[in-house]
Amino acid sequence: MRAEPLRETDLYFPVKEYLIEQGYQVNAEVKGCDITATKGNELVVIELKTHFNATLLIQAVERQRIADAVYIALPHPTDTRRNRNWRGMCHLLKRLEIGLILIHFLKSGPRIEVHFHPSLYSPRRQQKKRRTVIREIRDRNGDYNVGGSTGTKVVTAYRENAIHIACCLEARGTLSPSQLRDMGTGKKTQSILGNNFYGWYERISKGLYGLHPDGKKALASYPAIADFYEKKIGEL
Repeated sequence: MRAEPLRETDLYFPVKEYLIEQGYQVNAEVKGCDITATKGNELVVIELKTHFNATLLIQAVERQRIADAVYIALPHPTDTRRNRNWRGMCHLLKRLEIGLILIHFLKSGPRIEVHFHPSLYSPRRQQKKRRTVIREIRDRNGDYNVGGSTGTKVVTAYRENAIHIACCLEARGTLSPSQLRDMGTGKKTQSILGNNFYGWYERISKGLYGLHPDGKKALASYPAIADFYEKKIGEL
């Protein structure tokens, strides 16, 4: 038995590992979705909760507007055979065409059970919102978040891009937007530098930018991302 109560983040890694084994690319905290799993053009969304509640149900139904399939993931309950609420919950999820994933926390380690898959669901999807989720996934170079987290700074594609720029400035010193783009920082480089949303950069002179001391401090807060881009810069 677990000595501490479960958190949503405890569910994330077992579900992530299972999805990767099924051939999906997995990302956490994408535009409000706890977990996104993509394979080709298929988009699957999984919402994590330690208990079934109305908030979870509302989230799952909302995700159906953008995803090809939606699941909720819960810890396996202790007794399901005679629990009327459990049977009612399963019936409701099936009626709503939402899949159910259960995580068994065993002494040997967590085990995933797909209790049932969602049935075919073909609503009018919100294509604009769907495209923003797909774009966010494609613009990220890694999975630096933990699904189910609250009160933490989410590493969005924008933040990752800003970190990339900061790494380039730290490695090469004062640079222009075009020089940064040549280093692979992308088409948003100019706007990220100009807006300076995080306060990480400083304008040295017309068309030239350097790294602000706050930017150097920020890189220390994201060691995994900084290390990834430092290696890429070293290969240039």
